[in-house]
Amino acid sequence: MNNEILPLIDRKMSLFTLDLQKVEVLLSQTVISSRFLVLGGAGTIGQAVTKEIFKRHPLKLHVIDISENNLVELVRDIRSSFGYIDGDFQTFALDIGSIEYDAFIKADGAYDYVLNLSALKHVRSEKDPFTLMRMIDVNVFNTEKTIQQSIEMGVKKYFCVSTDKAANPVNMMGASKRIMEMFLMRRSEQIAISTARFANVAFSDGSLLHGFNQRLQKRQPIVAPCDIKRYFVTPQESGELCLMSCIFGKNRDIFFPTLSEALHLITFAEIAVKYLDRHGYKPYLCKDEDEARTLMASLPEQGMWPCLFTKSDTTGEKDFEEFFTDKEVLDMDRFENLGIIKNEPAYQNDLLNHFEQTITAMKMKRAWDKKDIVELFFAMLPGFAHKETGKYLDGKM
Repeated sequence: MNNEILPLIDRKMSLFTLDLQKVEVLLSQTVISSRFLVLGGAGTIGQAVTKEIFKRHPLKLHVIDISENNLVELVRDIRSSFGYIDGDFQTFALDIGSIEYDAFIKADGAYDYVLNLSALKHVRSEKDPFTLMRMIDVNVFNTEKTIQQSIEMGVKKYFCVSTDKAANPVNMMGASKRIMEMFLMRRSEQIAISTARFANVAFSDGSLLHGFNQRLQKRQPIVAPCDIKRYFVTPQESGELCLMSCIFGKNRDIFFPTLSEALHLITFAEIAVKYLDRHGYKPYLCKDEDEARTLMASLPEQGMWPCLFTKSDTTGEKDFEEFFTDKEVLDMDRFENLGIIKNEPAYQNDLLNHFEQTITAMKMKRAWDKKDIVELFFAMLPGFAHKETGKYLDGKM
């Protein structure tokens, strides 16, 4: 799968091969003697992390996810690829925010490492105030809750995935992850925590590239922005990066992939052209959605696929991607293709308390609007560059 995706994102080699070779003995020794809990383990990144742990034969590997179907597929995938281990491997279809999950932790809770991969990751999740509030719950408060439980149960290390969009955020998703990082700094005085920021995971569930697969299966036009460039990692690379940060990251470290010839920007439209070529089609550029839908009836039989490549004008799209800001301290020497952001436990306790209290008050009233939440985010992040265009991805094909 890794080798199949690399050419589509204009890459020839995997990012972390050299780094993994240098630490593999210690990494495997650590995994084989440790107990792991993976939260959000049935999403694309969660599955990749789970497989990286499983194949190194942990003492214990429990996986939690709200998606029962994705957990079933994860088990089938692991059994088909790796078989079985002597350690305790189990999956549980639970909502991290639920009482059932709390009971699960109370009944067991014996883990060395907790990895939290659960997140609402879509920019489009800010389109309405209700989904936006759930994004805050999942990205911030469920993280707080599971860290507190980890502290109480004597967990050695807590890992939580962040995003490149947390560096100078322009959308509510990236800002929620930046606020999450602020809460992590406070908790890092009670438990060792590391995290990771990385690029888009190519063909991850729900992503635009994953949508290319769906469009071909359903015989529908392919739509992509032609002016948005992004960095991409493969699912396997995302799992490797998270596990490396979890095991080797020092308290408050944020790992990220370093830029090189192996990692560079590419547009979604460029990937679409490569993707169609692999499937035996040439793109036919349409002028609008109506033409693209109409031409689906005739073009594929002629070896062409209707495409609509447009400029982006929706809320929350960042013009460029970055993994760190000019105010963050970096360690670029420890690994070949991994950089590390070094953090002191710097946080404003009053500000974090204000955020918690304000969100709690909104929930108690069972009424809030997006404007109030955006204003709260600006109070938390004075440099927040959010711009509302009034247009969202759900309004496009």
